[in-house]
Amino acid sequence: MSLRRASSVDEYVDWIRAAVAEVEDLRDRLEFGQTDGASLPVFLAPLEAGVKAIERAMRDGSYRFGREDLAFIDLIAEHSAQIPFHSLLEQIDETHRRGLDLEGT
Repeated sequence: MSLRRASSVDEYVDWIRAAVAEVEDLRDRLEFGQTDGASLPVFLAPLEAGVKAIERAMRDGSYRFGREDLAFIDLIAEHSAQIPFHSLLEQIDETHRRGLDLEGT
């Protein structure tokens, strides 16, 4: 089964914004539940940086679709059980690699 891709630029931008909000929410929840001396999961900082880098590139006009996976996709494969919104990130990666689904297929 292939992943759904965004069918418009607006939808793709919405997905990126949602991913940024989800990562920030995950960080907030993990920090709130932290006990003394506990550290945040190792995947969180690079995931947050990767998603925010895409958002920045879209805002400044430097974003380009590509054939390679986004930098954070390896984190998803390894830590999907700890990332409740991993399917959104996989759809973003699929759209990044294959482009928008303008034909609705």
